[in-house]
Amino acid sequence: MNTIPTQLTDLPLFSKIRLSEINPKLTSILRQNRLDLKKLLKKRTARTWDNFMLPLEELEDRLNHFWSIIEHLNNVNQTPALRKIYSRCLFKLVAYRTELAQNTKIYRAIQSIVKSSPYKQLSSTKKRIIQHVLRDFKLSGTTLDTKKKQQFRQLKKRHAELTTKFEENLLDATHAWVFKVHHQKELAGLPEHIMSEAKHLAKKRKTSGWILTLDFHMYSAVIIYADNRDLRKKMYEAYSTRASEQGPTAHKYDNTKILEKILDTRDKMAKLVGFKHYSQYSLATKMAKSPSVVFDFLYGLAKRIKPLAKKELKTLQNFVKKYYGIKKLEVWDIAYYSEKMQYRKYKIRQQQFRNYFPVDKVISGLFELAQKLYSITLVEKQHINRWHKDVRYFEIYDKTNTARGAFYADLYARPKKHGGAWMAECRNRRVLKDGRVQLPLAFLNCNFTPPQRKQPTLLTHEEVTTLFHEFGHTLHHLLSTVDELGASGINGIPWDSVELPSQLMEGFCWEKPILDLMTKHYHTCQKMSALMHKKLLISKTFQTGMHSMRQVIFALFDMRIHHEYNAKQKNQIQKILQNIRQQFEVIKPPAFNRFQNSFSHIFAGGYAAGYYSYKWAEVLSCDAFSLFKQHGLFDQEISQSFLHNILEIGGSRDMMKAFVKFRGRKPSMTALLKDSGII
Repeated sequence: MNTIPTQLTDLPLFSKIRLSEINPKLTSILRQNRLDLKKLLKKRTARTWDNFMLPLEELEDRLNHFWSIIEHLNNVNQTPALRKIYSRCLFKLVAYRTELAQNTKIYRAIQSIVKSSPYKQLSSTKKRIIQHVLRDFKLSGTTLDTKKKQQFRQLKKRHAELTTKFEENLLDATHAWVFKVHHQKELAGLPEHIMSEAKHLAKKRKTSGWILTLDFHMYSAVIIYADNRDLRKKMYEAYSTRASEQGPTAHKYDNTKILEKILDTRDKMAKLVGFKHYSQYSLATKMAKSPSVVFDFLYGLAKRIKPLAKKELKTLQNFVKKYYGIKKLEVWDIAYYSEKMQYRKYKIRQQQFRNYFPVDKVISGLFELAQKLYSITLVEKQHINRWHKDVRYFEIYDKTNTARGAFYADLYARPKKHGGAWMAECRNRRVLKDGRVQLPLAFLNCNFTPPQRKQPTLLTHEEVTTLFHEFGHTLHHLLSTVDELGASGINGIPWDSVELPSQLMEGFCWEKPILDLMTKHYHTCQKMSALMHKKLLISKTFQTGMHSMRQVIFALFDMRIHHEYNAKQKNQIQKILQNIRQQFEVIKPPAFNRFQNSFSHIFAGGYAAGYYSYKWAEVLSCDAFSLFKQHGLFDQEISQSFLHNILEIGGSRDMMKAFVKFRGRKPSMTALLKDSGII
């Protein structure tokens, strides 16, 4: 088919969205989809890709055009009214999707396509999509009897209710806690921009003094820099007990019982469709095909990392005892004294790096890197309808000046916005009926410190890597050349490899040629010097054992609770967590810590029995990046190979085969271990 790319027009009109119209609009779309599906299933002609799979794709895309925007607004501007409407709509949507996923007529129709002779002539991409669809039908309970289907539907609905409530509780608990500081000396050590923001928050509340919140950028600043040990403890306790039965807001937004209900619901869904544990159910769509493979991977990593982590902690304890006379190091002391030790040993302060990274310079450097790697140009467009004045909009063009896609960047923290950083799809690439290409559209979201007065936002290096990470996801979505919705962008990609492009982008953040593109000291206007770069590289492997162990513990916790869940056992989440900590945690958190109650990645996101994906994909990304370093960061043969073999293919190919085609062999863990300073 000869396709003609569309122009980037018909963008969402966020300012025209009326809350009162959301529910009726969704209801109308779902009604129309059901009617169109009924007509489609009534047709007596032999099923083919064109007369059956494509109409199904169109139904999905019609719904996604509307719902992706509502979902996004709920994440970035969640008012009480929108929350209520969103929850009501979400349950309708879950019911519709489950109903669709359990439709035996659709399942049999697609099976008939596989058995037909035209199936052999389909492209490998279309065959792969069909096979994945049939697999997903089975995972959704299509082959169950009527009674069990109904049970599965009820469980799916219940799961949506629970995960939504989990996220709402976490958001409420995070924003409910504020701490007023009356005297500036109590904030000694804090960076100037955090002091300024705290003062600004107090003024907004029409009060004196300074206001501290649990927004992560403010919490982390206090934990790392505040000289006031009591303040650090207060912030740590409030942050680590969010949405739990512990801490300053105990029981008010408690997720404890919700966690157990989420696990129970997942366990029952998995058992209904023939799996012993939810861990197996989750892995049915991933690269790692069994829990034993994941456990071997994680325990193997943990055993290699633990000696280094213990050594790092011992070094820190000795430092604190020698220079500060503190015999017992508490969890809320680790980041603070680590920063002190970094400075004393290496003359490194993270805030020194921050001055080199004005956000606009980082963005221009990031875009220049993308241009050098993939021959693309990013153009900012003004006068675009947006949901907040700080939102920016960029279009991507390739070397033939053909539009490839666009994205919105919402970079700053604010009330009513979910914490963290993420990329979300707005539209996916696909070929329309008239032969035009629907270009992809994305949302890139972060939670950086907002600009204060005339001073620009200065990013920490960690925030720079966060931006690069999410931009990697964005490129993965936007640069796809797959024309079928089921394999376009990140669709159809195993969850444990979806982090490969994003983590590869992080690798560039440490390289001097890239830093030269994106650094400009806020006061001197100089690029990062060779000496500062050397310090940055030292900071990269500083306490890497402790940081890596934390990620492995999170992954083991996630995998074990989904593999060992037993409805008859009480308090098993906390028991499993304690057991893992006893084995691998080098510094034990206090008894009141309830990190699991805010672990939204696995209890409200897509990482259930899949958090290991970060480390799994890090093996892939470090190994891939080592090829860039070996041949040159801007080597066109390597970068174009990554573009064509990874970024553009979406879910159209087996990811291990795609990686081997790029790398020339299967992935090796050596690069990750070297990069982390473990070997």
